[in-house]
Amino acid sequence: MCLAIPAKVVELRDGDMAVVELGGVRKEVSLALVDGVVEGDYVIIHVGYALTRLDQEEAAKTLALFAEMEQALEPSGSPA
Repeated sequence: MCLAIPAKVVELRDGDMAVVELGGVRKEVSLALVDGVVEGDYVIIHVGYALTRLDQEEAAKTLALFAEMEQALEPSGSPA
């Protein structure tokens, strides 16, 4: 099973590279597979590559779903 997650592009770099942010964590990824990405776009990331762009509304829905799943997996009464 593969997991691909949405992340916001916060910086464009040379050579089809960009910095994305998710939950306060920043990571450099390749944009070689996706055309026309600009700062502020959301992209689906898998193993260091942006696979596709998605709109902000869809990214928010997906991230909310991940947050719900994480909360459901936390033991009751445990701090996050």
